[in-house]
Amino acid sequence: MLRLTHISKTFNPGTVNEKKALCDISLDVADGDFISIIGSNGAGKSTVFNAIAGSFYTDSGSIFLDGEDITLQPEHVRAKKIGRLFQDPMRGSAPGMTIEENLALAAGKGGWFSHISRATREEFRERLSLLGMGLEDRMQHPVGLLSGGQRQALTLMMATFNPPKLLLLDEHTAALDPATAEKVLALTKDIVEKNALTCLMVTHNMQTALDLGNRTLMMDNGRIIYDASSDMRSRLNVEDLLVLFREAVGKNLDNDRMMLG
Repeated sequence: MLRLTHISKTFNPGTVNEKKALCDISLDVADGDFISIIGSNGAGKSTVFNAIAGSFYTDSGSIFLDGEDITLQPEHVRAKKIGRLFQDPMRGSAPGMTIEENLALAAGKGGWFSHISRATREEFRERLSLLGMGLEDRMQHPVGLLSGGQRQALTLMMATFNPPKLLLLDEHTAALDPATAEKVLALTKDIVEKNALTCLMVTHNMQTALDLGNRTLMMDNGRIIYDASSDMRSRLNVEDLLVLFREAVGKNLDNDRMMLG
């Protein structure tokens, strides 16, 4: 479904600020996979997402999505096939527009500049009610007035209103309080399963990386250093992941937020 073949990326090559961000990464993602990705800060997790989404072109290698070579496609073209959520709840929606207008744009049914039919409005209400946050009664409220958790839940709905071929979740609960993060993760699991989405999720929480989805990747220094799936992953715990990291790179994982999250 998604195939990365020997992709590499170096920022500021030939300068004192040279940074090898991705180093010969290859990855095959099957249709319907839900993969969690963990690693310390600077490991290359978000950079992989940026490469897939087209935020920059890789220096080498190829990217295929559903059999189509998207290596040189611009970001706005890929966005029609790839949904994405970021750590910052302020990204992914227009704060000055209402909930209804944001949903209309995400659904491809206009926005503040066009008429929204009664049937479409009822569809929005029905979908919003599934979030369990009361947003169906606030459709005329500007999105900028929502809490971080409400906004992230809305953005998740917007990114999947028309199910994308691939969903990228870049630490989308990291800025939320624990209770809200848990609720958004439950919504994520439900939406991914209900729509049979192929999903990659970066998370700082190692337990979440083992609990959600069917496969866990570990990254360090721009490389994938461990890939666990199916029965193998079901036998792992957080301590096992720490040991595997130490064995793979010869050092302890130095991100306290991951170990304590």
